[in-house]
Amino acid sequence: MIQAIGLTSDPRKDLPPAVDDVSFEAHAGRVTTLLGAPGAGKTTALRLMLELQQGRGLTHFRGRPLHRIAHPSREVGVLLGDVPGHPARTVRGHLRMLCAAAGVPVRRADEVLEVVGLVSLRDERLRTLSRGMDRRLGLACALLADPHTLVLDNPADGLSARESRWLYSVLRAHAVQGGTVLLTTSDPKEAARTADRVITLDQGRLVADQDAAEFSRTRLRPRVAVRTPHAARLAALLAKDARTTRRSVEIVREDGNRLSVYGSTCADIGEIAFRHDVLVHQLADEIGDMGPRAAEKAPEGEHGTGPEETGQQGPVTEGSGSSGGSPLPPSPLPSLPPPISVRPAPSPLRPLRYELRRAFSVGTAFLTGAAVLVVSALAAVVLARIGHTPQERLLAAWPREMPLPPAALGAGLLGALAFGDEFRHPALAADRGTVPRRLGLLAAKLLVSGVTAVALAVVTVGCDAEALYLVYGRELAEVPSEWLSLSASWVGLVVGCAWAGVLAAGVFRSTTAGLAAVVAVPVVVVPLVQKFLEGPGVRSAAGFPMRVREVLLMQWPFGGERYLVGVARVLAQPVGGALALSLTTLLCAYLLTTMRGRLR
Repeated sequence: MIQAIGLTSDPRKDLPPAVDDVSFEAHAGRVTTLLGAPGAGKTTALRLMLELQQGRGLTHFRGRPLHRIAHPSREVGVLLGDVPGHPARTVRGHLRMLCAAAGVPVRRADEVLEVVGLVSLRDERLRTLSRGMDRRLGLACALLADPHTLVLDNPADGLSARESRWLYSVLRAHAVQGGTVLLTTSDPKEAARTADRVITLDQGRLVADQDAAEFSRTRLRPRVAVRTPHAARLAALLAKDARTTRRSVEIVREDGNRLSVYGSTCADIGEIAFRHDVLVHQLADEIGDMGPRAAEKAPEGEHGTGPEETGQQGPVTEGSGSSGGSPLPPSPLPSLPPPISVRPAPSPLRPLRYELRRAFSVGTAFLTGAAVLVVSALAAVVLARIGHTPQERLLAAWPREMPLPPAALGAGLLGALAFGDEFRHPALAADRGTVPRRLGLLAAKLLVSGVTAVALAVVTVGCDAEALYLVYGRELAEVPSEWLSLSASWVGLVVGCAWAGVLAAGVFRSTTAGLAAVVAVPVVVVPLVQKFLEGPGVRSAAGFPMRVREVLLMQWPFGGERYLVGVARVLAQPVGGALALSLTTLLCAYLLTTMRGRLR
């Protein structure tokens, strides 16, 4: 079950909070609906429950908050808004990526596709799906890890009546099997037909928490709203007239001086009040389908939209009206995908499989690599034509006027996309779900981006050398004598830019911020480091590699001390030192934000 206690969003500027002290429960085996007009706070309440938005309050899923659950995607299946996937990814590829993230077998993707009826569209791109197919895919994503709880924000929005019936039948089947279902809607009749319990929100406040039968009886039937300072007397007169004329009239005494009269008309009530000299301030027809404010906004004599639920009392007279809007009779429930066994411990390859599917199931990485190779080869040819560029910079296509070569910028962009794409197209609404910000996922992203950067660095130098050979001959394509140390510096620069993009995008949740952090290393950090090292109060670091050799005093196997000295030489350079400083800072920031999220 779900227990939401005191949900309150942080107010913006001088506006009241979108959700203000909302508490309710959603029990297992039942479908619970959050009902409210657009802007009532339904989506904000869900985001607070899923810890996607800052605020106060606490939500327990079967006794535990979301951040205390080891496998959130196996406890809570979420659908907020449109299907959060890359438009160029296929339907099946998207689900298989989520399978790798959740640690479930890839055959699960085909099982849920069969349940939601998308087997024939499994090779279609997400951008080509219609609204109805998009909703079906969203439900498949929510059911993928066989969660106990389903949380869906307006899942039937934009669907036809037939598609809506199918969707609600799947949710009913999940509840019948013992699961918890919580969804939002703005249609009161839909809530009455499909839910077991209806929780009504209005302007961020809870105004009613009712069973579906009570909701249909008290809030969906046509009624007459009456306001009079003599509410008790008028109620007694209306009840007496109903008994005399043998009509089924129900009078509900609400908060203050308001009455809701079911089974009568404005004309009849007005005549009774006139005959007995009862002062009436309001007399209006209503259909009770929404929160309490709508009736107050409707002019007299026109249709309002809802009663004040606070302080509602039971009927004060005999008789009962029809309970229109009752739930539909039971129909055969669709079959759900078979349950899956939860592994006792996550596989260390789970985040790596997820990252490989995320990175290479779309063409972004390949297009970026191709663009880097073309730009780098053209730049190398142009620089050779102009002259005055050292051989090592010529092979990297790195003019002195540019802060970074094309290969480093491309590697940084691919690294920034590693986290940026997830925040732009999250695999699940909760970032602790299928794409948790955990060290295993970070290690997988650093490994994949590092290997990709090394491959890009090697291929770029090869393409540049080949282009120089074809245009100018063998002289400009010769390998420098210090190729080993230059290769270490080159690979370190490209890999460092890729990792800086990964960490910055993870900290700032944006691809743009990740790429900005990569460019900021040579533009901002390097000048600061150079200024610090060249300051009058700072001793020179000259001879640092030789002192390292003297301190170690030992020969490493296979000449390993040479590589250590090479690393020290790279770090002693301004670019290498600035890059190491930036990576260290970003890694500390990432770990700080991750641990802060875990300790909340």
